[in-house]
Amino acid sequence: MQSSSHLFPVALISAERRGDLTEDVYRLKPGNSPDFTVEIAVTRLGRVAAPDARGVPVVLLHGSFSNRRFWYSPKGIGLGAYLAREGFDVWIAEMRGHGLSARNSAYASNCVADYARYDLPAIAAFVREQTGQAPHWVGHSLGGTTLAAALGGQTLTADDAASVAIFGSQVTRSHWPLKVPPLQWLARLILKRFEHVSGPRFKRGPEDEPMGVILESMRWHGLFGRFGDKKDNWWSGLAQVTVPLLAVAAVGDHQDPEWACRELFDQFGAPDKSFLALGRDHGFSEDFDHVQMLVSKAAQTQVWPRVADWLNRHAAAAKTESTLNMMATPQL
Repeated sequence: MQSSSHLFPVALISAERRGDLTEDVYRLKPGNSPDFTVEIAVTRLGRVAAPDARGVPVVLLHGSFSNRRFWYSPKGIGLGAYLAREGFDVWIAEMRGHGLSARNSAYASNCVADYARYDLPAIAAFVREQTGQAPHWVGHSLGGTTLAAALGGQTLTADDAASVAIFGSQVTRSHWPLKVPPLQWLARLILKRFEHVSGPRFKRGPEDEPMGVILESMRWHGLFGRFGDKKDNWWSGLAQVTVPLLAVAAVGDHQDPEWACRELFDQFGAPDKSFLALGRDHGFSEDFDHVQMLVSKAAQTQVWPRVADWLNRHAAAAKTESTLNMMATPQL
């Protein structure tokens, strides 16, 4: 079968009509990481009424224990479907072993460092190849954390991201037992015996989460831990990021609280950045929680339009900058 990309093997595994939307699902096999069995499923949404009229590309990244259905339900409801109907070129990625992305050989050791160093750059390259533009990125929870890791580690640059919006994402909230080395050592010794944490069993979501992500988070929050891996300090690298940033926190979120989300926001060096707290004291109808901030009827009317406005403003700014650069380039 002929590849849909000149970058690496890509197969179009389905092309369907879903009500007023079109749904194309691609399977990427970038082969850029030590585990060559990695496959990444990316769903592209468009409008049936205007299949060739696609706006700026937007890549959506789900959080832990989740998949593409967080953004796009079988009934065609979700931020992804909303943005597609608003004319955006929507791409929904599913991380290794989640949703339509098959479990790779080293599934148990999958971690944010792998997503940030290998998978996000491959997704960015494919979307840029297909659209001719740097995509905008939207991440929820671990999806936003992964974006921060890629930006802080410079595996995702301004050439790959026109703007970034992160929802309910933080890396500084920790629990005191993780600061006690013997307790963390014992916990790691026990957890290493398991391949994953079951989302359905513990009522965290529809997907399992590989143990590598859990152990990685424990290392970040250990006594001498930091947001990074052995090679890079992502936390310090965020100060050099210039990509426009929107960070959104939910006042009623006890998992990733507002204060911790703000700390991550403050670490970004981007001159163009905005912080939004979703709560009654900030003009919203309720104190949103970790999921309701993007998946609820209130979010449909109060949050989704703000996301579209952010994307439209920065799409226009990027277009203006591109035009000015072309005008400034000497013609031969």
